Amino acid sequence: MNKMERQVNIVLYEPEIAQNVAAIIRTCVATNAKLHIIEPLGFIFKKEEMNRASAGTFDLVEYQLYDDWEDFCEKNPSIDLFCISRYGEKPHSDFDFNSYQKPVFVMFGKESTGIPKQIIKDNYENTFRLPMSPQTRSINVANTVGIVAYEILRQWDYPTLSKTEVQKGKDYIMSERWKDEK
Repeated sequence: MNKMERQVNIVLYEPEIAQNVAAIIRTCVATNAKLHIIEPLGFIFKKEEMNRASAGTFDLVEYQLYDDWEDFCEKNPSIDLFCISRYGEKPHSDFDFNSYQKPVFVMFGKESTGIPKQIIKDNYENTFRLPMSPQTRSINVANTVGIVAYEILRQWDYPTLSKTEVQKGKDYIMSERWKDEK
């Protein structure tokens, strides 16, 4: 299966917190996911502002900005949109992404209000939630992106991702080269 046929696409609806987006950038780079950001934003989206919090991965992320929801819809007319919302009734792990042959677009809402209710209603069959304690309404959006992206990739057996340490080598710990480091 070709990467473009099975790519995770993270869609952020009007994010409000720069540090969350920066953490999501890092996750997108780690998972080879494309990032879609729907404006308006609650911060200025500039490399200088995002690079440190994204652990220097800003130049590595594939992303696209959209003027608004209508712009996103116009530029992505034939996608199936998955939504994550506290109003979803199925856990994210109940979806069979392994049988899904197109790029997967998963939308995450703004920190204060989530995804607009009409968008959720229009995509309700593809809306899911993370199971959680009844004492909380949500998990931080950056954490949620990581959980969902890795569930999709787990079902696909992590295509294009390394399952072993690459930078220091897969035998790094067993070779005990780490003992020479300070």
